[in-house]
Amino acid sequence: MEQQLEQIREQQKESWNKFSSGWKKWDELMMDSLKPMGDEIIDRIKPAKGETILDIASGTGEPGLTIATMIGNGKVVISDLSEAMLDIARENAKMKGIKNVEMIACDVCELPFENNTFDAISCRFGFMFFPDLLLAAKEMHRVLKPGGRIAVSVWNGPEKNFWITAMGSTINRHMQLPVPPIEGPGMFRCAKDGLLENLFIQAGFKNTSEREVASKMNCGTTDVYWNMITEVAAPFVSALSKADDAMRSAIKSEVYKLFDEKFPDGKVAIDSSAKVIYGEK
Repeated sequence: MEQQLEQIREQQKESWNKFSSGWKKWDELMMDSLKPMGDEIIDRIKPAKGETILDIASGTGEPGLTIATMIGNGKVVISDLSEAMLDIARENAKMKGIKNVEMIACDVCELPFENNTFDAISCRFGFMFFPDLLLAAKEMHRVLKPGGRIAVSVWNGPEKNFWITAMGSTINRHMQLPVPPIEGPGMFRCAKDGLLENLFIQAGFKNTSEREVASKMNCGTTDVYWNMITEVAAPFVSALSKADDAMRSAIKSEVYKLFDEKFPDGKVAIDSSAKVIYGEK
């Protein structure tokens, strides 16, 4: 089992490092669409002046960088498995003049911090990709101070996230997407109602709750959507790389047709939905 978890961990690290350039290119669009989830996380943990807060699976830096602007002389530790993604977070922090942050590349299942270190923990769209969900939750519980707060977001089901299924279902009609291992990382792995809240309770958290948060991905045009999704979504990029020119063209045509039907006015603003789970130590 340990060998399997290590393999998943290394695959995740390789994938995020490989696609970090795409995330850098599309950072503004992605961060705009993910902002409502980050805002809900911030609202739940209520960062206070002088606190030390851990942002896990930060990617290009959010919501950790926003939190850092709210806590005065406090500090945010921005962490991610991918050093390449943290390089982008460093650039974003420098560009915004945010200095009360520390960047650490680490694995959530082996957090390099002492017990009872942080006042609060945030994690936006990381849980679905962790090799061992319960171990990750227990590690977060361990490094959180007594009375500390945690809030995380995960994607809701496929029926509420057309921006993922439009491409995924079309590719699957033409070729088989790699099947993730049972209980392995995946976009909708934590979508089941109550799954993550129950996991939090198992890990020792109390006063737990779960809320749905809606957002929109304001692509503007189908071209923007296609270019973005084929540069940031690893499973789709991997599948398309195995398609010949004719198949890739057919997949693209079908995706564009779906968007023409869904957005007849040509203004592409795609609904998305997530869950935000909260707990306390």
